[in-house]
Amino acid sequence: QVQLVESGGGLAQPGGSLRLTCVGSGSTAGIWAMAWYRQAPGKQRELVAELRIDKSSNYADSVRGRFTISTNKARNTWYLQMNSLKPEDTAVYYCNCNTKPPQIYWGQGTQVTVSS
Repeated sequence: QVQLVESGGGLAQPGGSLRLTCVGSGSTAGIWAMAWYRQAPGKQRELVAELRIDKSSNYADSVRGRFTISTNKARNTWYLQMNSLKPEDTAVYYCNCNTKPPQIYWGQGTQVTVSS
């Protein structure tokens, strides 16, 4: 069992930056993929960024070049650095991980609002 807690959301102006943090606890040894998703009101949840333990990564086209996912694996912690924020980035952001044996875990979500 893995528990995930994310933090760092808040209000930013267009062009500003925020950094989200996800801290895992429990049976974290089997984590092989760490990710961030987001869900805007009335929209489906979408993958924002993913990082695997082999260091490969994947980003949504809408955030590539602006957002960066990174991890401190020893601390079971990963981050989403969000730069050049746009109003369309407004959403609830969820951290996520996949484990082996196969399981999927989610954090509780943190609100990011980008507006002037």
